[in-house]
Amino acid sequence: MASFDEAPPGNSKTGEKIFKTKCAQCHTVDKGAGHKQGPNLNGLFGRQSGTTPGYSYSAANKNMAVIWEEKTLYDYLLNPKKPEVWKNGLRLLVSQSSLHLELDNIAC
Repeated sequence: MASFDEAPPGNSKTGEKIFKTKCAQCHTVDKGAGHKQGPNLNGLFGRQSGTTPGYSYSAANKNMAVIWEEKTLYDYLLNPKKPEVWKNGLRLLVSQSSLHLELDNIAC
């Protein structure tokens, strides 16, 4: 998979469809919506990892201390278990074969 700088632009329609079928079972995106197994992702960009009010994060997520932006989300979705980027214990329940499709969500 290409690096963020080399990646083609995402497709928001594809990303919306993928989010509904792969991500919405664990995440919400509407402002004020509750959390599911994963936190509400509304307002994700510009927010520090592990800080969404009302969600109980793992210590790994709290300690990751990154500010979510397109590049950090891209890198995370591309390789969510890369230890030098994401501290041990941080998990995203997405199959490896579908990660490249998840990257279209960045365009949404």
